Amino acid sequence: MSDETGTPDTSAASTSGAAQGGGPRPEPLRFFGTSWVDHDNGYAARRAGVAIGSLAAAAASCLVLRFAYEGIQIADTGSFVTVLVVAMFAICSALAFRNTWDGFGKRHDPQRQASLRGLLAIGFVGSLLAYFFRSLTEAPGEKLHREEYEQAREAHERRTNRRTGNPSKKKRRR
Repeated sequence: MSDETGTPDTSAASTSGAAQGGGPRPEPLRFFGTSWVDHDNGYAARRAGVAIGSLAAAAASCLVLRFAYEGIQIADTGSFVTVLVVAMFAICSALAFRNTWDGFGKRHDPQRQASLRGLLAIGFVGSLLAYFFRSLTEAPGEKLHREEYEQAREAHERRTNRRTGNPSKKKRRR
């Protein structure tokens, strides 16, 4: 458990034997923790839950957008405003889907993400759908985290295998 934050320690060294001995620890994923490393601790159930939850949230969001559309119709603002609002949500959802989907395979630039925050908030349905489709095959972000974790483990093994013995007991040349 972390002393500073009071949160439980969910590192791989505490949940799996892969990184014992001070090796690299996998980064936890939202809703999955580090269960994605060995696909244990209810990984399949969590994936099913995430898929169902994100699809249900997307459906509920579409219902809310439907009420907003009906509100625009009741306000009788005209067809131009109606088409503009529908196009805005459709385009922003498509861009949010693509951005979220790309985020599962590579790290985003934080400055670019900050500038896209408003667009991604408008296109939240696209992000939810991307999360749903990715959770059908793997934990969202698992591929990226697995690649980074494997690289870190290989680098750690190269560093530790280079060392032989205790350096303090090394014979000194005179």
